[in-house]
Amino acid sequence: MFRNLIIDGLFILSVVVIWFMLAYQFVLCVLGWVYSHRSKRECRDLAGQRLELPRVSLLIPAHNEAVVLDQTLAAMAALEYPKDRLEIIVINDASTDQTGAIADAWAVKDPRIEVLHLSPAERAGGKSAALNRGLRRARFEAIAVYDADNTPEPDALLHLARQLAAHPELGAVIGTFRCVNRKKNLLTRLINIEGLSYQWIVQAGRWMLMNVCTLPGTNLIIRRSILETLGGWDAEALTEDAELSFQIYEAGYKIKLVPYAVTWEQEPEKLSTWFRQRSRWARGNNYLVAKHAPRFFSIRPRRLGFELLYTVSLYYVFFAAIVLSDLLFVFCGLKLLHVTAAGPFWEVWMLALALFCAEVTLTLSRVEGEDSLANILLTVVAYFTYCQLWIPVVLKAIYDDFVLKKTRVWAKTERFAVAEKAKVMP
Repeated sequence: MFRNLIIDGLFILSVVVIWFMLAYQFVLCVLGWVYSHRSKRECRDLAGQRLELPRVSLLIPAHNEAVVLDQTLAAMAALEYPKDRLEIIVINDASTDQTGAIADAWAVKDPRIEVLHLSPAERAGGKSAALNRGLRRARFEAIAVYDADNTPEPDALLHLARQLAAHPELGAVIGTFRCVNRKKNLLTRLINIEGLSYQWIVQAGRWMLMNVCTLPGTNLIIRRSILETLGGWDAEALTEDAELSFQIYEAGYKIKLVPYAVTWEQEPEKLSTWFRQRSRWARGNNYLVAKHAPRFFSIRPRRLGFELLYTVSLYYVFFAAIVLSDLLFVFCGLKLLHVTAAGPFWEVWMLALALFCAEVTLTLSRVEGEDSLANILLTVVAYFTYCQLWIPVVLKAIYDDFVLKKTRVWAKTERFAVAEKAKVMP
């Protein structure tokens, strides 16, 4: 009897936690949908204003990026931004391929582009450290960051800079990213759905709810004065963007999402590449929580405390509920355990699936061509497959950080050759 009470209690607890998170995500989803309409009006209003655009130093950290760098620099050269107010700095982090040569060739063609070559002895050894090197070379008052695989739309930087010029309370402005190779295989299709959902639910929804956004690793612009006050990027953080986000809010500034400032980036085409990248992200969140959790009750502004609580809830509490739910499902299916609690649990589970699919479908409707029947069906598939892949990712990150206490080392994401025409495919 006591055993059955424990099993029933754990089952009901997992259902409550999962539904609580789904309900919160649904609120963010609706708010994100509202923000998509509001941002369109704002874009038109800002375009009609006469603003003094900031001078921008655009940093591109690059280590062995020869496969993608030529397309990236072509996109940078095509940016619709006043030429006398933009410099583009490629940080060649001791590359052993043709990265340096490609960057040098573009520097000859475009005087806005310069290359900071780091020798093997000077190698930064990680994105944060490379960006700090670039920051010391930069001359202008606003710092933009793009990853070496990014091809931003021509007006992306202009949209970001307009926001910074119009709103002095903003410490940073971020755009959105799209998956350029989303049609490559099943994995990239699922990653594309995940990325769109994250941006329109978590990012847009949180901005509407409490003016909170987290810096992505790319397609962003930050006030240089803030970076210098904060000492640049934290070289110990594997997710330097999330760590810097906390510091910007603590400094009294905000980070705003500008969804119409779009860049295109590669996503992993192999499961092994995806697993390494996501493991780095999960370990980065472990670092963030371990660093800031002791200050939970004293951290200011209070929205940061809520953000920290959300991170803990998502990566630990919600994760534990999912694992517990899966284990109970397997053991009960094998007749090793039995849930005796009475209730419409089958209906509750079906409603959870329906709510998940509704949230993602509403999100996909915000992006032209993405709310296709194929993507909606893939959302159902993702619920049972792709979402479950996060379980071994988080478990490995927890084991590496809190059991093995492994040294945090930056792991570069593998790049692939991608045709530029892929990004305009519906």
